[in-house]
Amino acid sequence: MLNRAWIAARIPHQGSMCLLDRVEEWDAQRIRCIAVSHRATDNPLRAHGRLAAACGIEYAAQAMAVHGALLAPDQAQPRMGFLASVRGATLHVDRLDDIAADLVVAVERFSGDGNNVLYDFTVSAEGRMLLDGRAAVIMNADAL
Repeated sequence: MLNRAWIAARIPHQGSMCLLDRVEEWDAQRIRCIAVSHRATDNPLRAHGRLAAACGIEYAAQAMAVHGALLAPDQAQPRMGFLASVRGATLHVDRLDDIAADLVVAVERFSGDGNNVLYDFTVSAEGRMLLDGRAAVIMNADAL
C-alpha cells in the first residue's frame, strides 16, 4: 500500500512536513494523491493561524516527487529535484485549512527529459477546484 510511511521513505520531506497521506492511483504520466494534513493545526506551512491556498503548490510538488520515486528503477535511489518555476497558477480559494474534505492532489507530466520535467497540477476537494497551475522540476539537484 502506498501510504504515508511509504511516501516518507521516498521523498526528502519528513515528519509533519510530509504532507501527503496516500497514493490513490498512478501511471507513467500522472499520479493522484490524498492529503488530510491541511486540517492539522501543527501543519508546518501554517502562518498566522491559517494555511494559505498557495501552500497547495507544496502539496503538488510533493506529489511530483512521489511520482518520480515511482518511476525510478527498482532499488534505485530517487534523484533529488527542485521546483524551478510555477506558472499559470490560479488560486480559487483563499485558504486550505477551512476545507473539511480531504485534498485530492493530482499532477500530470506532459513533457520532460532526464533532467527537466514539466507537470500540470490541480488540488481539489469533493470535486471543487482549489488551485491549479504548471510547474517545472529540475532533476539531479544534488549535483548543482
